[in-house]
Amino acid sequence: MREIWSEVYKRKLWRKVWVALAKAQHEEGLVSKEELDDLIKHHDDIDIDRAHEIEKDVSHDLMAEVKAYGEKAKVGAGKIHLGATSMDVEDNADTVRMLESLVLVEERLKDLLAVFVTKIDQYKATPCMGYTHLQPAEPTTIGYRFALYGQDLLLDKKLLNFVIDEVKGKGMRGAVGTAASYVKLLDEKKAKIIEEKVMDELHIDPAIIASQTAPRKYEVFVASVLSSIAASLHKFAFDLRIMQSPGFGEWQEPFGSKQIGSSAMPFKRNPWKAEQICSLARVVFNLANIARDNSANMLLERTLDDSANRRVFLPEMFLAIDEMLGSGAKIVEGLVVNEKQIERNLNTYGPFAATESVLMEAVKKGGNRQELHEVLRELSMKAWDAVQKGEENPLTDLLIHDKTIVQFVPANNLKELFDPKTHIGLAPQFCEQLIKEIKNG
Repeated sequence: MREIWSEVYKRKLWRKVWVALAKAQHEEGLVSKEELDDLIKHHDDIDIDRAHEIEKDVSHDLMAEVKAYGEKAKVGAGKIHLGATSMDVEDNADTVRMLESLVLVEERLKDLLAVFVTKIDQYKATPCMGYTHLQPAEPTTIGYRFALYGQDLLLDKKLLNFVIDEVKGKGMRGAVGTAASYVKLLDEKKAKIIEEKVMDELHIDPAIIASQTAPRKYEVFVASVLSSIAASLHKFAFDLRIMQSPGFGEWQEPFGSKQIGSSAMPFKRNPWKAEQICSLARVVFNLANIARDNSANMLLERTLDDSANRRVFLPEMFLAIDEMLGSGAKIVEGLVVNEKQIERNLNTYGPFAATESVLMEAVKKGGNRQELHEVLRELSMKAWDAVQKGEENPLTDLLIHDKTIVQFVPANNLKELFDPKTHIGLAPQFCEQLIKEIKNG
């Protein structure tokens, strides 16, 4: 990813556009074989220092590169950029970079999904406490919780595939997108042929309509999918930070044997990679707004309002997502699942969730729903007070010894209802369904 967004690679792509254009123009008699061969020979002779020296005088980065290229390719220098405007080169090169980057993101995303599939399958039927409003709710399974993140990322992958299919370059269209300069050089038919040959060489398609630039709407699509991936990773990383906190203690980010958690507190095992993901997600969220603003504020055929910020937000978003996906895969692969603590939390808070099952069973046996609800509420509050004092949850015993409850639900049935494994619904089946969809996708 760093190579794709490097200054050297950008300039190589600019020259790739110029060479592709010269090849097409050579076939139409506008560029001689000697000129073309010279341009091809010096395609990779990048001298950024020299280009920057020239740029100090001309105040135009692309024209500085034209001149630096021409100093090496002296025979072909006079035909570099013939008929083109800057964005014929820069925007098409950036489209190549965006698409290459999106393919890398797709590969990273597939790797992360594969790791999640392993965890979903491994823990699909392993009960754990579910939490709503960060309060104990009802049992779920560890795999089902992993499936929440897996499904988000699968949706991101589908959106990513759409964006890859939709993003297009400017084409070779000249100053305001009408291709007038190419028509003047040749004719309407040959202007289209030249564009087709250049785009084929770059392996990208042109937009039907372009102005001086490629439609900035494409970059809104790109920023949107990167922001969506960031949101999915942030959700997982933030949940992990909660699960690693002492009050929960169910998960733990991988921690090296010589890793230092704090310079002042030697005992610390901070979830620093998860925190890093959340930190980078904020960067991506906010940078994504720039793409939208550029699209909305591209006045008439173009202004330069987008030029400076595109040099920042495009590479930074891709680099951040690349880092986040890599970190996410390492975290999930090495995640420590503390099953003993998960069982303790289930034993502590799971009985409260069983009250719903008790209520349903008692009503089926002829009990009054409203009266039973009040009994269960009072006993639950009593048990909750005991838990808050650090005592074991007494709710099961309280219910077994309550005459109103046991007349409808015998003690043996109550114990069965309080087994969390009987209250995970269809979680394992839903996990298997998602696994199948991820693998098919």
